[in-house]
Amino acid sequence: MTQQGTSVHKRKVIVIGSSAGGVNAVRELAAMLPRNFEAAIFVVQHVQSETKSFLPKILSDAGPLKATHAINGELITDGHIYVAPPDHHMLLDGSWIIISKGPKENNFRPSIDATMRSAAYWYGPDVIGVILTGRLSDGTSGLWTIKEMGGIAIVQDPADASFASMPESVLAAMEVDYQVKLRDLGALLTNLVQSDRAGKTRVFPDKDRLKTEIAIAAQKSAFENGIIQMGDATNLTCPECGGSLVSIREGRSVRYRCHTGHSFSRSSLWQSIVEMTEAALWQAVRRLEEGIILAEQAASQIEHQGQHPEAEEYHRKARELSDKSRRLLELIYN
Repeated sequence: MTQQGTSVHKRKVIVIGSSAGGVNAVRELAAMLPRNFEAAIFVVQHVQSETKSFLPKILSDAGPLKATHAINGELITDGHIYVAPPDHHMLLDGSWIIISKGPKENNFRPSIDATMRSAAYWYGPDVIGVILTGRLSDGTSGLWTIKEMGGIAIVQDPADASFASMPESVLAAMEVDYQVKLRDLGALLTNLVQSDRAGKTRVFPDKDRLKTEIAIAAQKSAFENGIIQMGDATNLTCPECGGSLVSIREGRSVRYRCHTGHSFSRSSLWQSIVEMTEAALWQAVRRLEEGIILAEQAASQIEHQGQHPEAEEYHRKARELSDKSRRLLELIYN
């Protein structure tokens, strides 16, 4: 990463993050924007890593602006919509774009947070961040960073969103500049881009950590860049790799990073722990049922040899395992 501001063309940059319900929302927004839109737009929409994304074509067909998947090393131009490719982070680096496979954040790659942090680092008060419909909390940290760096923070009205969790997470964590219905967002962005209004340059409280987290998303070693010294130690471990987690406070929110680079909001970490616990319980059920099969097979073989007391002992063991399996299933289902 080069020094902030050395090669940045003066422009407004818009970063839009969405998840569940986001394709329709971003398509509606693209239809509202004018042909002479004087800002670069970056769209991070959560998709499955193995899914082929047709979002650029959908957005190009919906409105007058051309949309493409961002390419590593591509020069940023105004009036263009850049879409994060599936399973890749999209980062701003001066007037250029970086596409990387850095560690997941909130179990996602691309990460809304990662794109927004890089935009805030480079463009400061000239960034407009937008969080639309989606589940959980990806984008809260990134929009908070934009706001802290002097940019403008916009969130879709949760009552207007198909899935309210992401907008609600933002509103619980920070004061935004605008809370709007989707139908009003196009006009708002157009007015903000055409006006001279921008946020005020502010001193970010932890610029070194911000630079480090952008580098991690760009595939630099989190450990070598000292991420474990940039947060408070916890007794928690990373659901992705088992590494130790440090906690990082951002305003009213707390999030977590491991020494290999994975990052989690409180809600996404909780969700991962719940999913891991259920998976472990199912593995326990599987092993108990394998034990039942083995015990019954042993009982049947021994019975054919006339060793009835020994066979009954294996039947008893099978019944004990079956009872444990039923109780585990009750725990899973309840």
